[in-house]
Amino acid sequence: MERISWNQYFMAQSHLLKMRSTCERLAVGATIVRDKRMIAGGYNGSVSGSVHCADEGCYVIDGHCVRTIHAEMNAILQCAKFGVATEGAEIYVTHFPCVHCCKAIIQAGIKAVYYSTDYRNHPYAIELFREAGVEMHKVELENISLDPYHSEKLEFMDELINEIEARGAEPEKVSGLKEVAKKLFHQSHTHEA
Repeated sequence: MERISWNQYFMAQSHLLKMRSTCERLAVGATIVRDKRMIAGGYNGSVSGSVHCADEGCYVIDGHCVRTIHAEMNAILQCAKFGVATEGAEIYVTHFPCVHCCKAIIQAGIKAVYYSTDYRNHPYAIELFREAGVEMHKVELENISLDPYHSEKLEFMDELINEIEARGAEPEKVSGLKEVAKKLFHQSHTHEA
């Protein structure tokens, strides 16, 4: 099995966190990391003990849901709540942070933002990150698999297609099967120590 990069690993954690989101409009996850160790995670959802958007719908004012706390803020607040320093840490977010989260990230002393999806990347947020010296990196996740048997499945699929081809299947049928297998199973990883 091929190893994924550290960036893909931490981004995958953020994607798992986003699956806990109670926001009806956009599910987001965030993981704060220092020295290749996860120190906090968050997802967008309601204040603890309050009603969730998934239960009663979003509470929208001026185009924004005011019920929801953003994933980045939840992760930063988790650090504050439990006394975990964020100075010099990195944050992995499924979507590019909004302006408000950008300001909180800077104030928390986080040195780098990794995101997997461009989402209303506000020019002022980008400007603030640059002024503060916060690095911004896009992390591609579409080519990784969280399936631990991915390689074995790929090898099995290749064997089946080769057997079908050896038994005289029509070339266009074999070609079609290979295309489907390529879309379903092939990966290209960026390795990082």
